[in-house]
Amino acid sequence: MKNKNRLLTLLILSAGAGAATAVINKAIKLSAASKHLLDEQHPFYFKWRLGDIYYTKSGSGQPLLLVHDLDYASSGSEWSAIINSLREHFTVYTIDLLGCGRSEKPNLTYTNYLYVQLLCDFIKSEIGHRTNIITTGESVSFVTMACNTEPDLFDRLMFINPKSLMDYCQVPGKHGKMYKFFLDLPLFGTLFYNIASSRRQLEELFRRKYFYNPYVVRPLYVDKYYEAAHLGECPKAVFSSLRCNYAKCNIVNAFKKINNSIYIIGGKANEDISEVIDEYKAYNPAIEYSLIPNTRLLPQLENSAKVLEYIYIFFS
Repeated sequence: MKNKNRLLTLLILSAGAGAATAVINKAIKLSAASKHLLDEQHPFYFKWRLGDIYYTKSGSGQPLLLVHDLDYASSGSEWSAIINSLREHFTVYTIDLLGCGRSEKPNLTYTNYLYVQLLCDFIKSEIGHRTNIITTGESVSFVTMACNTEPDLFDRLMFINPKSLMDYCQVPGKHGKMYKFFLDLPLFGTLFYNIASSRRQLEELFRRKYFYNPYVVRPLYVDKYYEAAHLGECPKAVFSSLRCNYAKCNIVNAFKKINNSIYIIGGKANEDISEVIDEYKAYNPAIEYSLIPNTRLLPQLENSAKVLEYIYIFFS
């Protein structure tokens, strides 16, 4: 009888803990999206086979597609400081990648190949012309692979703070697969994600990693990233795929084959950025590059004027 009572008590406590966790997760999600900072008056949606893809289109001139960093809190708002100027010279497209921002976030494993297909399909369907691309960080890998796969779709490429070519080569390991299994748990995996993507954590990332000068980090930037990290059906899916290296891909051979003009912009305060650029130039000596002083991973937000200057020079 005592064992039965203990078991019943344990079941009641477990059910209560699960219910409490579900309530906490729901409250965090509602709170993060409550300000509606990412809402647009006239949004566009590309009806892709795996989900609706949110994008914007403005301006006139040759097409220029801005592809944000592939990260769980990233979205097209990454380009907010430069869009108004760019639309005076280009037809500017921004895209929220599947699993990110305002696009749909289905519960699946996100891979490099998935984003290669998305990018190629988007250009064919929504742009319909050979397109200039500006991309940043993790997204450089699938932009490179897409350019190698369908070169007729791509014109000039600008990479902002690309990762090392060796970094893109990482593969899911045993521990990574176990970690993803834990993150995929409906209640406690979601709770872990909510802790990892809290506003405090994002603010710390902006001050320590994204910006060189922590005193110019605007709360609006942090709030937009926080909102983007919690919108949609399953925002943790892309987080788990990225953290466990499912979106990585060896791009060295593809990078050697593409014949596009490439310009690299680096935040000079990033560690090893000079070595990373040298690594790219070893495979393509024709690459041009510039380092922007007193910036880190998001120079398009921290020093938008300088980034615009290099964009106009390269794409003129």
